[in-house]
Amino acid sequence: MPKLSVDIVTAEKLVFSEEDVDLLVVPGIEGQLGVLSLHAPLLTMIQPGILRVVKGGEETAMAITGGFIEVRENRVTILADAAERGEEIDVARAEEARRRAEERLASREATIDVVKAEMALKRALMRLKAVEQTRRRRRGAPPPPTG
Repeated sequence: MPKLSVDIVTAEKLVFSEEDVDLLVVPGIEGQLGVLSLHAPLLTMIQPGILRVVKGGEETAMAITGGFIEVRENRVTILADAAERGEEIDVARAEEARRRAEERLASREATIDVVKAEMALKRALMRLKAVEQTRRRRRGAPPPPTG
């Protein structure tokens, strides 16, 4: 059976490009979207979350901040606003961003932009989750349920 060819790109760079991918799990706008070979053609938005790529028993977790996915003839192209592999994320920087966003939200000041602070918090938590999933996979722990 044919495998997937996956390209994940942002405006700045090609983040991921692999052939022979077994499974792609993307945070779709209506929940997790699983893509296997021979998937029907699809073009839809994706939302911020954790994207997972499974190839030959190895799994790569990425933090993605939204964008679009196109599936056509076993080729998947993701145009992402931003995407980072779990192993590339600076944990100290992500923790600091989480702390700052939590402090801004807790301050209850009228001058803060609550939506921006909530998005910053969500982005920091998502990045930390990608790091956690990457570390767990390296230790050989079973993956968490995807429901």
